[in-house]
Amino acid sequence: MKVGDIMTRTPASCAPETNLAAAVEILWNRNCGILPVVDSHGQVVSVITDRDICIALGTRNRLAGELTVGDVATQRAICCRADEDVRSALAEMAEAKVRRLPVVDADGKLEGLLSMDDVVDRTDLKATVKGNELTSEDVVSTLKRLYAAQLPRRISKAAAA
Repeated sequence: MKVGDIMTRTPASCAPETNLAAAVEILWNRNCGILPVVDSHGQVVSVITDRDICIALGTRNRLAGELTVGDVATQRAICCRADEDVRSALAEMAEAKVRRLPVVDADGKLEGLLSMDDVVDRTDLKATVKGNELTSEDVVSTLKRLYAAQLPRRISKAAAA
């Protein structure tokens, strides 16, 4: 099964210049938790999540309208291609510990979004042999790697001072 078979083809996105208040409005209206950040040519340059926004607003003591997506977004987006096998995309998700991947074309332009929700929705719970169908084993093993316990980063006393 290919990523293009199950991806969401109409993802919301934003630009680096979008302020966080506008980004939150897009997330709210589109009922999603991630926005691919695209440049003026439609190429994915990064992503921003609802968590990124929450942490930025909670730690910077600034209004959402004063910060841009470019100030907060992760610097490098991990993407996949529509013609890629879903299991390969799952491995990328697990390795990067992300639940969603922008889907890009050969030029890096946004084509869609692949989420674990898409994967779960298309999983054959009765399949036991790996063929073209995703099995529950594929999904569960990815989720276990995604949610493996990680200790939070500790701030040294010197850095906090």
